[in-house]
Amino acid sequence: MTELAETYACVPSTERGRGILISGHPKTNKILYTNNRSILILNLDNPLDVSVYGEHGYQATVARYSPNGEWIASADVSGTVRIWGAYNDHVLKKEFKVLTGRIDDLQWSPDGLRIVASGDGKGKSLVRAFMWDSGTNVGEFDGHSRRVLSCAFKPTRPFRIVTCGEDFLVNFYEGPPFKFKSSHRDHSNFVNCVRFSPDGSKFISVSSDKKGMLFDGKTGEKIGQISSEDGHKGSIYAVSWSPDGKQVLTVSADKSAKVWEICDDGSGKLTKTLTSSGSGGVDDMLVGCLWQNGHLVTVSLGGTISIFSASDLDKSPLKIAGHMKNVTSLSVLKNVPKTILSSSYDGLIIKWIQGIGYSSKLQRKENTQIKCLAAAEEEIVTSGFDNKIWRVRLLDDQCGDADSIDVGNQPKDISLALLCPELALVTIESGVVMLRGTKVVSTINLGFAVTASAIAPDGSEAIIGGLDGKLHIYSVTGDTLTEEAVLEKHRGAISVIRYSPDDSMFASGDFNREAVVWDRGSREVKLKNMLYHTARINCLAWSPDSSMVATGSLDTCVIIYEIDKPASSRMTIKGAHLGGVYGLAFADDHSVVSSGEDACVRVWRVNPQ
Repeated sequence: MTELAETYACVPSTERGRGILISGHPKTNKILYTNNRSILILNLDNPLDVSVYGEHGYQATVARYSPNGEWIASADVSGTVRIWGAYNDHVLKKEFKVLTGRIDDLQWSPDGLRIVASGDGKGKSLVRAFMWDSGTNVGEFDGHSRRVLSCAFKPTRPFRIVTCGEDFLVNFYEGPPFKFKSSHRDHSNFVNCVRFSPDGSKFISVSSDKKGMLFDGKTGEKIGQISSEDGHKGSIYAVSWSPDGKQVLTVSADKSAKVWEICDDGSGKLTKTLTSSGSGGVDDMLVGCLWQNGHLVTVSLGGTISIFSASDLDKSPLKIAGHMKNVTSLSVLKNVPKTILSSSYDGLIIKWIQGIGYSSKLQRKENTQIKCLAAAEEEIVTSGFDNKIWRVRLLDDQCGDADSIDVGNQPKDISLALLCPELALVTIESGVVMLRGTKVVSTINLGFAVTASAIAPDGSEAIIGGLDGKLHIYSVTGDTLTEEAVLEKHRGAISVIRYSPDDSMFASGDFNREAVVWDRGSREVKLKNMLYHTARINCLAWSPDSSMVATGSLDTCVIIYEIDKPASSRMTIKGAHLGGVYGLAFADDHSVVSSGEDACVRVWRVNPQ
């Protein structure tokens, strides 16, 4: 049987020039954020305690716990709000189509009966408040002419709703049923976020004009603003109140977070500026924040989550990073136990350690996009969407010198001979390129369309798969390939070929959802009828003892076969990754690491029957 051992979470999806929303559980230290179609529930006390909800049909934008912590309301770019259980199976309770465009913010009423959502839409429907059980409207929201970026519900009676948006306005509504009371034009740029204090006595709005304004929570009158002398130097994207309502946390495009003390008269004085070391680029801009009990959480444009301790703001923060995009390649380092490298096509390589999770980002000197990644003992080899292959030395957490080799065509696949890793085979459209170290030894046109390749660990043999589904076996001597045999079994283009670690077998997978294990000596089929996926096979991996082979597919499943048993006695992991599985590797004989479209990396424990 298989069971999920660990999940290394993806980071929030971010967008340049926009704030993002992260929200917290009313009692515990769990936070919610969104990445593409997934909603992630992450425990700040244990970052490996992650749960993912993937039922939205479109990109999700915001999720919030109900006041009692039992339900979660989440919204997406199609204007749909889904309300589902916060625990176990995340049962769907209700689904409403609220706006005609994307929803940018939503908030529960303090009694947990109503929800207000704001965003973009046709005509005047930019804000709606409704009963969460029936979906009936509770009020009219006029007064905005452009996208409404944020809304807030007063947490105490008498109830009020305040909204703000791209028309530079902060609007105040009384109710229920809610109706327009007043509008404020104090900001001179987009108003990005508005939040009530926990006792409902005040609310604060922050804007791209670098200002923060404070208003009376009951009447909606402006009472003050946070001081501009030591204020932010860039757009303020988000704001969050402390649980006691005496301080607020703001984050800005100037790469800093600031903690302000809010006096009763409505003025705000700076108490602390929080900065954290980063790469120094635009990725360090801060776009989201949350004050969750004793933790201050900030999110950067690059997706890094920094967690500061409220009791000791001088302490350097705990950082959690991860991928934001599809994780296309995985590699387990043989010489360093429990270490996993993963790469996504935007050029990010992350090192994970089993049992701990995020370890570090590997900073390369050339931050090019990555299509394929292969790792040997002390170096990683990557190829991107240009014609170059990079060989990068690996030193602990950093990348050393990088050499690039231009192979003249876009590489499709890289295979390293593990026993002599300077030898690499690179697949291109019309054939293969052989590399020794940083030199192109030969470019061989094979006369058929090549889709996948593998080179034997000792470098003596190569298998090359074609668009026609045939496997061509070549012996390698010096810089030439000699065709030895052609194996015909697949009915679709070959997508992946891998040698077993003990050299006695190899396995291949195709676009027509079939995998085959072959005996290397006799070149006969060793395990057949591996036809249990419903879409193309993207990746394949062998266990270190060569007793099991795992396949990952676009159909979101990972299937593990034992070599000495028939294919029907397989183990299937359903829904391993939303959107498809793209990377697969065995960490040891009993654990499989997988990665996919949902930008997460997961470790599965495998216990054969």
